[in-house]
Amino acid sequence: MPVALITHLACLEHDTGPFHPECADRLRVILAALEAEEFQALLREQAPRATEAQLALVHPRAHISRILGTVPDPGDSIALDADTLMSHGSAEAALRCVGGAIMAVDAVMEGWASRAFSAARPPGHHCERDAPMGFCLFATAAIAARHAQARWGLTRVAVLDFDVHHGNGTQDIFQADPTLFYGSSHQYPCYPGTGAASESGVGNIVNVPLAPGSGPAAFRAAWNDVILPALDAFAPELIIVSAGFDAHKADPLAQLRVETADFAWLTQALLDRARTHCAGRLVSVLEGGYDLAALAECAAAHVRVLMQG
Repeated sequence: MPVALITHLACLEHDTGPFHPECADRLRVILAALEAEEFQALLREQAPRATEAQLALVHPRAHISRILGTVPDPGDSIALDADTLMSHGSAEAALRCVGGAIMAVDAVMEGWASRAFSAARPPGHHCERDAPMGFCLFATAAIAARHAQARWGLTRVAVLDFDVHHGNGTQDIFQADPTLFYGSSHQYPCYPGTGAASESGVGNIVNVPLAPGSGPAAFRAAWNDVILPALDAFAPELIIVSAGFDAHKADPLAQLRVETADFAWLTQALLDRARTHCAGRLVSVLEGGYDLAALAECAAAHVRVLMQG
């Protein structure tokens, strides 16, 4: 069964300006890397727009209206906070980004794809229930998880997050709900300042903070010794990956020293758990990664394992 690659060119129209790290070139280099011959078997799909009802699985109407109603004139932008911007094309990009994650869930649940990678932007894991932040407009992975429960009746959905920045938004949405699991490794201290090991929700949140300068050994130990055993105990019916590649040693926004091979190793480990617990059902959504060469290399390594692993 093929692996689905879901994206949409509208995600290139979220214009953050010439100096912003979360830029359209991030998506361009990923899609260019996935044009290589080894990736030609990917099932390539266009992300639909998420509906307002789907967004409302997580976000209050006021938040949805604020984001969808912010449409600056072409060439202009509006700052929602110090580093989260909206341009003329941002609302459409955000709808396609969430819609791609929802399509990815439906693909693996309906069985027309074995696994799916939604390569879209803006990222989502910093967006809280009612607050955009950290480049994020909607909580993409959390909405996908809630959709899996609402449409498919799943009772245990897990989001695993290896972005270098803690997914405070996903945690905010999940922390009181034992039917949802969130596991994250991340640099600490670092933006957004959350993610201490003591933040455990109702026993469904597992954070492993890593000190600046931590490399492959610490990264793999965080997953092998802490997060993956907790995931096994949760026994998810679906795994959603918040795939941020900014823990890479080349990334300019943080100071972890993870290497491309470590992302491939973790992808395989998560795929093994998906086979054990949920008939192989695994969905991956793009989060961070700001060195363009490292991002392209890591995303290709991630998808390669999804296809071959």
